[in-house]
Amino acid sequence: MKARLNLQEYANGIAKGDRVVLAKAITLVESTLPVDRALADQLIEKILPRTGNSIRIGITGVPGVGKSTFIEAFGKHIIETHKKKLAILTVDPSSPLTKGSILGDKTRMEELSRNMMAFVRPSSSGEAVGGITHRTREAIHLCEAAGFEIIIVETVGVGQSEVAVKKSVDFFLLLMLAGAGDELQGIKKGIMEMADVVAITKADGENKNKANEARSEYQHALHLFRPDVSGWSPKVLTCSALLQEGMDAIWNTIVELQQLLQNQGLLEYRRNQQQVEWMHECFDQLLKQQFEQSASLQKKNKHLENEVLNRRTTPQQAAQSMLSDFIELLRTTKS
Repeated sequence: MKARLNLQEYANGIAKGDRVVLAKAITLVESTLPVDRALADQLIEKILPRTGNSIRIGITGVPGVGKSTFIEAFGKHIIETHKKKLAILTVDPSSPLTKGSILGDKTRMEELSRNMMAFVRPSSSGEAVGGITHRTREAIHLCEAAGFEIIIVETVGVGQSEVAVKKSVDFFLLLMLAGAGDELQGIKKGIMEMADVVAITKADGENKNKANEARSEYQHALHLFRPDVSGWSPKVLTCSALLQEGMDAIWNTIVELQQLLQNQGLLEYRRNQQQVEWMHECFDQLLKQQFEQSASLQKKNKHLENEVLNRRTTPQQAAQSMLSDFIELLRTTKS
């Protein structure tokens, strides 16, 4: 297959569930080349009517919790027991120096990568906030249009603003470890509040009792949080990827919440709000790109940075000056 396809070839391949075309389409939306971005925008608009028919699940967790191992076990359970097509978008940490991604998740999920009912796609997080890429939402839509019924977004992990994940999915699953010291240390209260379910992993062998103890502690802590508008109270479960235990309980909980949101009309409302937030994020990104593409503004920016460093102006004043220069540039360009 040729490397570069036209709009109709992309759309036809995705409609047929062609995994090769889907992979190429995700590469297209991740590209920063202007010609690719223009084609990607047309493609997303064209496939939009075929989107929105999946369950979108965000999964994050503390370092060492075994996200990839859990996702492989959970994904196999979804495919084998519930006969659902599954797409996994894993966001790998990228080097702050080279911007290169480790991209190890595809090799860690060997069985799912070979399963024709699954699609595993690693991407570099780059400078994306919250550990998801700027184009993750577009990749979700492409996977939905290709017929995948469950979309899992695995994030880099706790430590960045996981709000970005919550804004992209229907269900937020937080994976935690037991026996790693104080159970409530090292995890931000805000992330706990966003979780729909907390799953204690590696609940097997000698660690099983510790996992059950941790479950009680987390459940007690979550009871102190106010339920969201749907009335849903976060649940704490235990699981073992090694023994394939607890997977159905997690899946049933996801389905339970999905049905609750649908019955209350909140699922459609949430997704509509996510679309509007996506629009505003795109606008902010376009403004930033416009600013960075101006040689004159970049020159003034360097000058203002020096002014701030030498304490001749405040960051607030410098920012206001940058904004004024930007507005003037737009006015001059328009006239």
